[in-house]
Amino acid sequence: MPRRRLTSAEVDRNLGWAEGTTAARYGLESRAVAAADETSSMMAAAAAEAALAAAGLEASALDLILGACGVMEQPIPSTATLVQRRLNLCTSGIPAYDVNATCLSFVQALELAALKIAAGQARKVLVFSADIASAGLNWSQPDCAAIFGDGAAAVVLGADPDPPPGQGVLASRMETYSIASAACRLEAGGTRITLQSDPARLHQGAVFQMDGRAALRHSSRYLPGFLRKLLDQAGVKLGDLACIVPHQASAPALEHGLARLGLPGEKVIRIFADSGNQIASSIPSALHEAIITDRLQRGELVLLLGTSAGISLGGMVLRY
Repeated sequence: MPRRRLTSAEVDRNLGWAEGTTAARYGLESRAVAAADETSSMMAAAAAEAALAAAGLEASALDLILGACGVMEQPIPSTATLVQRRLNLCTSGIPAYDVNATCLSFVQALELAALKIAAGQARKVLVFSADIASAGLNWSQPDCAAIFGDGAAAVVLGADPDPPPGQGVLASRMETYSIASAACRLEAGGTRITLQSDPARLHQGAVFQMDGRAALRHSSRYLPGFLRKLLDQAGVKLGDLACIVPHQASAPALEHGLARLGLPGEKVIRIFADSGNQIASSIPSALHEAIITDRLQRGELVLLLGTSAGISLGGMVLRY
């Protein structure tokens, strides 16, 4: 997490709201905001080092590094390449590249890592997410600017030489409904809007734009069916899960989703109040919280679930 924290009272003052409005409206108490020296790759490398230490591994033992950021540090080269360099692996030859599915990037990179391991193409894989949402917030859109936070998280996956039945990833699923592709967008940074063609529009497109109500409306339409198919694919029921790790979009969105999906509230990991929406880092950060608080222990089942710009739905059932 970045060093500095922005409190809900400070957000209220920034937006000209009465104190307590942000906390009451969004369920947010504070969120971390990165300083100039706290880049995505720096935070990701710190998270990666902690994950490697927890795994008892040296970075040189890795076979693959997957970046899973909602927003890259820079378009070229990949954030994973920058992290490889920070881990002092710049002459190692270890492949490093990014997987981007915005808020679902971690889940998709985790699936790819598991597939690589299952195919025998890798034995030890680092997956990290690091997002600095504060870099692109539009404070004229308070429903967007108030809720996003910065942070990073990482995991190391390894091949079990003698895996018991039902170990690892039981099911992974993703669905995209591009009818709502305009609901969440960051238009600059690619080839559609360029410095040469329209400098003013490039500047405008460098801030994130979100129609939260449209995103929630479209995702809510498809989520119940999506979850049912995911659990059926895994061959498990909600009661079999030790905990549920959702994307921390916002406190109201999370509670709305719980009610609509019938998820048991006592099993749901909630970190939004002290982290905000960390884009792709939300799910691995919440997974970390589940592990360090012993709400998820070895051998237990966990559901990762979320939505992302697109609009996409994604989820995974795995045995930790």
